[in-house]
Amino acid sequence: MATPKANDQANTVVIGLNACVMTVMNDTPCVLVVPQSPAQKAETIEGLPFGPFDPQHHRTLEIGLRSLVEEQTHITLGYVEQLYTFGDRGRHELLRGEKARVVSVGYLALTRLVAGAERSGRWHGIYDFFPWEDWRKEKPALIDTMIRPYLESWSSLEDSETRWERARLCFGLDGGHWDEEKVLERYELMYEAGLVLEARRDGRTLPSSAPAASIQSRFGKSMQLDHRRILATGMGRIRGKLKYRPIVFELMDTAFTLLDLQRTVEAVSGIRLHKQNFRRLIETGGFVERTGKRTAKAGGRPAEEFRFRREVLRERPAPGVRVPLLRTARP
Repeated sequence: MATPKANDQANTVVIGLNACVMTVMNDTPCVLVVPQSPAQKAETIEGLPFGPFDPQHHRTLEIGLRSLVEEQTHITLGYVEQLYTFGDRGRHELLRGEKARVVSVGYLALTRLVAGAERSGRWHGIYDFFPWEDWRKEKPALIDTMIRPYLESWSSLEDSETRWERARLCFGLDGGHWDEEKVLERYELMYEAGLVLEARRDGRTLPSSAPAASIQSRFGKSMQLDHRRILATGMGRIRGKLKYRPIVFELMDTAFTLLDLQRTVEAVSGIRLHKQNFRRLIETGGFVERTGKRTAKAGGRPAEEFRFRREVLRERPAPGVRVPLLRTARP
């Protein structure tokens, strides 16, 4: 990264690129992470693939991102969309004497799993970073046993009604509705309440209700800089987009069974779906067509294989899978 002239440093902005690359592996949503060694620290903290945008070599930001990811991990990206621009003070750990402000453009990328393709990176389960987000089996016990008590303590410090209303809406407390899309809102609330390690590491003044670092580590694995915030943004984006775009097929093989498809949707959304309703929606909605083949890879009776009909993108304005209508039960 080029070093700006001393008298221009205070007003210099460096453009960075962050890649939130997701896949589904063994019914688990995974993100591509690379080890990063923060300056002046001995430990290595995992983060998303990232690096500076080079306007001399990259015609566009997306080209720069694709080049960066392939250079770092040997993975060629398929589907890519821009997420958000992250530029808050403190998001970048400055070296001594460095005053450049780093503004990072985050991207969401989806890819089919290709075993062994990653070079220096590796796939890591997303629910290790957000253990409160996986409702497929049941409501995570962590919400009632730890998150709720700490949020209650935090809410009692000041303006408790507003704080508790935020907590209730984010986590579906007191009989409220669980909105799987609010991944970022939940993480931001946890950060503000001092429950995640990033809040301590960023040098924030923690509220008196915040737990010790040993307790904070139980609220998900931390990531370098603000990369867990970027990951939360990406996870919320893909969950929301499931409802109006057939984005899930970017994660599927060319041929798949309806069970494979359902488990992938469940893995990403974090909720269990009604099997017959799901199959009815997929088949009658024109999302898939039969290949004429069967597979016995899951054991038992051979299952019929399907493939995605890309024509559906032209036939319907919002061809999503309408996840809320397919739940097995309300949380």
